[in-house]
Amino acid sequence: MSGNILISNAPKQIQETIRLTGSKSESNRALIIQALSGGKVKVENLSAAADTVTLNHILNSLAQEPAEVNVGPAGTAMRFLASYLTVKGVQTVLTGTERMKQRPIGILVDALNKIGGQITYVEKEGFPPLQIAPAFKQTQNKVSIKGDISSQYITSLLLVAAALEEGLTLDIEGELTSKPYVEMTLGFLVQCGIQHTWEDNQITIAHQEFESSTLVVEPDWSAASYWYAFAALADEATITLPYLRQNSLQGDSVIAAIMAHFGIATAYSEEGIIIKKVPHQLSEKFFDLKDCPDLAQTVIVCSAALGHEATFTGLETLKIKETDRVAALQNELAKIGVKLIEENLNYTLDCSGLHFPDKISIATYEDHRMAMAFAPLASFVKEVEVEEANVVEKSYPSYWEDVKKIGFRLDDLK
Repeated sequence: MSGNILISNAPKQIQETIRLTGSKSESNRALIIQALSGGKVKVENLSAAADTVTLNHILNSLAQEPAEVNVGPAGTAMRFLASYLTVKGVQTVLTGTERMKQRPIGILVDALNKIGGQITYVEKEGFPPLQIAPAFKQTQNKVSIKGDISSQYITSLLLVAAALEEGLTLDIEGELTSKPYVEMTLGFLVQCGIQHTWEDNQITIAHQEFESSTLVVEPDWSAASYWYAFAALADEATITLPYLRQNSLQGDSVIAAIMAHFGIATAYSEEGIIIKKVPHQLSEKFFDLKDCPDLAQTVIVCSAALGHEATFTGLETLKIKETDRVAALQNELAKIGVKLIEENLNYTLDCSGLHFPDKISIATYEDHRMAMAFAPLASFVKEVEVEEANVVEKSYPSYWEDVKKIGFRLDDLK
């Protein structure tokens, strides 16, 4: 699907099996580890997400040492490659889309320069593009980094730590946002023979060699979240999602516990999970999404559609994502009469004006998660037009085909 699409003819009952692509978060970590290991680490079930395809292509093309590396809109690729290219001593300019040039990276660059990197800014101070100098030589093995901005900065440094001659100790300042993503990174490294210590706010990884191993990427729990939303808004729903694991490295697997509050039961087996709508009274009024900010749009839109005036916290990082996701949510929820009110880092839904027009048009702001989080509204709105629908390729290329599979009608408006 390209251009705009129109979603209509909502099914009252959903019973389907949806096979999700591999986790983008796991895949991108695995690709950097594979590249650092010199071939010792193999990766299976890579994500089909555009961000992963981009990163894989870049890593495979570095033998020619390109004058410029363009990640497009891929935020994880930008952050992970900043450390990888610096430590490997690849002389290049690391750049991306215009929106990528507006996403801050100064905290990571400062940390890399402190340990021996020579990175300068090509345009605006603190933002891509980055000029990376060759011949990296480590100058210190300890660095402090803020924990409440983006866990990807921390992951980027942890991924390359074992390759540094002196290893690396990270002192994490303040509260750690998205902690499960850091745990995912360390979990993957352990599978490849890289050990660490984590005491209080300090993580240490000594210089070590990677062991021969295979990283098997689990399906994407972030992608699973949209099927929980579809189930919550349907009259009846039973959706099977193969190969998802109960003991997942992905922090977004917490969607199962969150959506239990919305009447969605999760059954686990060796084959994966089955989610089912069950009779339930909405009662939970407070959700802390600090450890799972990528679920925020899904849960907030679902709550709004059900007229559930919950309060959400832990959304600070949403303002520096693909778009300012808080502002985007406020703009689009207004189209069904719902307000998302910000007060002292708490965000509360006011559903007193909730209504469902016959048709709404949802702007996506070049953000894949806006498109996928708002699509389930088609269960309550006769026609939902989603603008620039192809943004889903960033993380879930088959999303619209799967929406058709559960019974919705999709028309390409081009």
